[in-house]
Amino acid sequence: MQTPTDHGDSADRPTAVAHIVDLVLERPARCGATRVVAVDGPAGSGKTTLAAAVAVEVVRRGRSVVLHHLDDQYAGWAGLDEALALRVREQVLAPLARGEPARWQRYDWEAGRFDRWESFVPPEVLVLEGCGSGARTLAAYLSVLVWVEAAPDERIRRGVARDGEAVLPNWRAWMESEQAHFAANRTRDRADLIVRSG
Repeated sequence: MQTPTDHGDSADRPTAVAHIVDLVLERPARCGATRVVAVDGPAGSGKTTLAAAVAVEVVRRGRSVVLHHLDDQYAGWAGLDEALALRVREQVLAPLARGEPARWQRYDWEAGRFDRWESFVPPEVLVLEGCGSGARTLAAYLSVLVWVEAAPDERIRRGVARDGEAVLPNWRAWMESEQAHFAANRTRDRADLIVRSG
């Protein structure tokens, strides 16, 4: 395995974004005609910001892109499990690999259940963002795996700023579950690039 490139501080650094997109476009598609870049890492690390910047850069380079957030596919706060990876594989990646539209079910966090079905046609690049996007179950479909990290205190601060103090117990429980998930999947060790934020 190659040593991952460490991009140091700031998850939205233009050099990191450019490097990620360069790598994605250099690598062969492993999901039908779609190149998939997974942006994984612990909650509050800056994945969403980085993934959005990557999607913008892909468009700037004249390629079609879909930015897909796993927040929309978790089964709530306990949703970082093997069922998530199977759901993402069966609803999103496997159809794209067959050249078919992805058809996936969105989780309604307020209602506490899966709700409407959504779809998108195969893009040239899929940016798959969220904890668990780099799971081993999905690895065969990925062209690039990016790991984003930040200090735990900074991550909690961002989470509370975004979601409010009331979610802090859920955040702490999530942080424990993601530690176990990342250890089991060796996600950071398998990453092509590492980006630190904060």
